[in-house]
Amino acid sequence: MTTAPATRGAMRFARVEAYSKITGTARYAADHRPEGLLYAVLVGAPVAAGRLKAVDADAALGSPGVVAVLIADDLPDFPLLSPPSAVRRMPLMNNEIHYEGQAVAIVIAESIEAAEAARALVVVDCERTNAVVLGSGTREPADGEYSDPFDKGDFDTAWSNAAIRVERTYLQPPRHHHAMETSGTVAQWDEDQLTLWDAVQASATVPPVIATALGIDAHRIRIVAPHIGGGFGSKSFVWPHQTLAAAAARVTGRPVKLHLRRADQFSSVGYQPWMEQTMRLAADRTGRLIGIEHVAVNNTGMVDNYVEPATTATKGLYAADAIRTRQFVERVNLNVPTPMRAPLEGPGMWALESAMNELADEAGMDPLDLRLANYAENSPADGRPWSSNRLREAYAEGARRYRWRERYERPRAEGPWAIGHGMATCTMGSFRFPSQARVRLRDDGTAVVEANVHDIGTGVQTILCQIAAAELGISSDRVEILWGDTDLPTAGPAYGSSTTMSVGSAVAAAARHVVNQLAALGIDDPAATGIAEVVGEGRFSTPGGGTNLDGEGTPFAIRAWGAVFVEVGVDRDLGLIRLRHAVGVYSAGRILNPVTARAQMIGGIIWGWGKATLEASTQEPTYGRWLAKNLSNVALPVNADIPAAIDVSFIDEFDSAASLIGARGIGELGATGVDAAVAAAVYDAVGVRVRELPILPWQVLS
Repeated sequence: MTTAPATRGAMRFARVEAYSKITGTARYAADHRPEGLLYAVLVGAPVAAGRLKAVDADAALGSPGVVAVLIADDLPDFPLLSPPSAVRRMPLMNNEIHYEGQAVAIVIAESIEAAEAARALVVVDCERTNAVVLGSGTREPADGEYSDPFDKGDFDTAWSNAAIRVERTYLQPPRHHHAMETSGTVAQWDEDQLTLWDAVQASATVPPVIATALGIDAHRIRIVAPHIGGGFGSKSFVWPHQTLAAAAARVTGRPVKLHLRRADQFSSVGYQPWMEQTMRLAADRTGRLIGIEHVAVNNTGMVDNYVEPATTATKGLYAADAIRTRQFVERVNLNVPTPMRAPLEGPGMWALESAMNELADEAGMDPLDLRLANYAENSPADGRPWSSNRLREAYAEGARRYRWRERYERPRAEGPWAIGHGMATCTMGSFRFPSQARVRLRDDGTAVVEANVHDIGTGVQTILCQIAAAELGISSDRVEILWGDTDLPTAGPAYGSSTTMSVGSAVAAAARHVVNQLAALGIDDPAATGIAEVVGEGRFSTPGGGTNLDGEGTPFAIRAWGAVFVEVGVDRDLGLIRLRHAVGVYSAGRILNPVTARAQMIGGIIWGWGKATLEASTQEPTYGRWLAKNLSNVALPVNADIPAAIDVSFIDEFDSAASLIGARGIGELGATGVDAAVAAAVYDAVGVRVRELPILPWQVLS
């Protein structure tokens, strides 16, 4: 037997959860119906700022099927909470109203129809005050992870000495995640044991928060969450509805389902915040950067805090002697934001890469040549060597596949459509989390992987089965997986592009533990062990034992890289924008499954196109409410918007510093840089420089 790493080659297998999904047997949170189940809906404040005066529930209580209408007096006095709770103060704690939709009551009924009907009968009396809206709030220095002021070198001197200066401000609106499955929880008590069937991306974080809120032992809380109908970050933290469902079940003595309506989703969980980012790039006459300054502002709630660390990529992408970053928050009357797919770099690269494209224009350089001239051989932030960085090759391969150097040999117009080309760098930090896994090899040569991971649609179960099969030397169709239950070994979350690196490494370690046990017994055939079961335990650890970003505390800086090239058509009369062609090439460590990886990257490019040209959530400027709280009024990319000509490929590499299996994260990498590339292509087509997303026809025509 061998204990060498699994083959470095890629693997192709069908997704193990596909059959259950296409047959409808995959069970999501709302599919669980314990005996005696009650249905709960939240009653939200009708104003964005003010005080709650009274809740009149008499009519609702008289409605057929209604069991109770709970207000603050019926619930425990919730203490102040801390992360991973998304909020510090639970709703229903006092009479202060900080955002429209803030929960002020819970209607509980025998059916969802009865609960919804009764909700409309609850009268909420509020004293309204003027709402603070986006762009008008008080700004203060950010106080959050990854948002400390950063200074390398002397930016002011670099700015003074620069031959070329670019100073620009870039805006992006708030956006909601709009996962197919809205957030929801089914809560059931069995004496002092609490079970939640939950739509959550990190179930291990839920028990500590709910235990604190309800004053119980976290070990008495079980979370079951195998299948999640998409999340994109909206289900990453612990939100009030999860605690309120548990509290309502305790008060009523029956199981309670609290599943958010689409409109509830706007105010009961987070969203990507509004952002204003100012970039200052200082360069010499050759285009070499001598200084970078990045100042970012995002909105947050009145009492809860969220910082979007958009300056992160600026500290770690381009070589410059001086780098200065600052982060601020602006408090407004909205619910607190939360990470969205490609947080940090997603918003930050919109500003940084747009500014780089403008610098290329000012310097008279090809945008690709400008980036090559400022390529960082080591981490600009701290000088550490990269664990693996094949970005140069990604640039070259992307340019070759797109025919970037020959782009102006192709027609610049087609009927009313002006044709433009743009490009940008892609990058994502590497989040890694401590993870555990177990592998059981049975005497018939089949194996079971056990790990508390969550299926959010990325195919993680398939990847983990592949890893175990390769390590054990058996076919992947002889491996099954148990997942999505806090009774299983604690694994990392399903966010931050971290699962394959973190949990995959733990699975590999567990499988190698099995292999080593067999070797010690002189057994070299896993299909004929003669032992009922051989159990391997695996663990993936991080420096400090907690969340690890970019290899902090290790000798290497760890990031994923890529380059994206896009061709757009712009209708000069109507201002319409169409994606015609896109090429993405990525350096992200070992690619374990090309099929699922390619799907992730194509999805990322589509995600970036939607951000660039369609998506925005709007706060009504007078009363501070979210507008258009349903999918019928939300612009999202559909198949008709996306061409077949999306070309995705990967640079072959193995990053042993990032993970035991040589992989880095890819789930969010493809969503970065696309917006800046699109904006550059629009400028190339019609000469209009747009610095506010989304890029809409009126901006082009202006």
